[in-house]
Amino acid sequence: MSRAPRGLLAALRELPPAAGSVVMATAILSVGLETVGRRVLSVIALVLAIVLWVVLAGDFVHRLLGQRARFRTEASTPAALNAVAASAVLGTRLATVARGVPAEALLATAAAVWPFLLVSVIDRWTRGMPGGVFLVCVATEGLAVLSAVLGAAHHLRWLSTAALALFVLGLLLYCVALPRFDPRQIRTGAGDHWIFGGALAICALAGSKLTSAPFWTGAPHSVLRTATLVLFGVVLALYAVLAAAEVRWPRPHYDFRRWATVFPLGMGAVASMSIATATGVRGLHTLGAVLLWAGVAAWLLTASGLITHRT
Repeated sequence: MSRAPRGLLAALRELPPAAGSVVMATAILSVGLETVGRRVLSVIALVLAIVLWVVLAGDFVHRLLGQRARFRTEASTPAALNAVAASAVLGTRLATVARGVPAEALLATAAAVWPFLLVSVIDRWTRGMPGGVFLVCVATEGLAVLSAVLGAAHHLRWLSTAALALFVLGLLLYCVALPRFDPRQIRTGAGDHWIFGGALAICALAGSKLTSAPFWTGAPHSVLRTATLVLFGVVLALYAVLAAAEVRWPRPHYDFRRWATVFPLGMGAVASMSIATATGVRGLHTLGAVLLWAGVAAWLLTASGLITHRT
């Protein structure tokens, strides 16, 4: 076997469960770029996200079938839920370009592994955890977003109802995870502390998709609209705190967990623009565009750090 394939295989064996955050960050930026009309950049990001997802899916199956002990160990860590969230976010992007099978297949795949991973992770929760503890919320809300998008696209009330249930469950899981988060991570975290805010951003995105759904009118629509705006207000406050902490306690060195910083920036951008459409608060679209380009810059910096680190 040549040196290059050996190096590639070694790199794949070293992939941490958190690698799904790269797919999440890339796919959500693709959604945002499509929203602002940057179609070429959006397609490039989409293709990259698909390739990365295929690689990670293959690695997931390989460990499940051939490295059971390692799989069980990694499946009990919060980062394992990146597999669910990555599939859901990529499915949400594909739902806008390929009606039918691809997005639905990703929803089915993510929904199939979600209960197992969720229970496995929660069973081993402790106090004083990093930002990854909120992935129980991110994975659940990712399913809610994709279910809401497909429910509206195919006029399936039952799927939209499932999305609503997942939306509420995700919020509850955030509340349960919050006391287990170590707030000192805001000062010392290596990047995944941003999930503290990013988890609520995907909650707000799910809320906006439900608000836009044709099934929820009258009082339910008003409640969803208000809840979504309140959630996003909290998101902006948390992002301000997290950004200030980055300035006060700079962390310039590369860490793989920095991809968990890129994703919340992209998610905040997409949520802001989606909320603007769902609620009529047009100023949020401009804010979303600003957050989007901040996310793109963060993606480029993090990718550069990854390449430099590998070489």
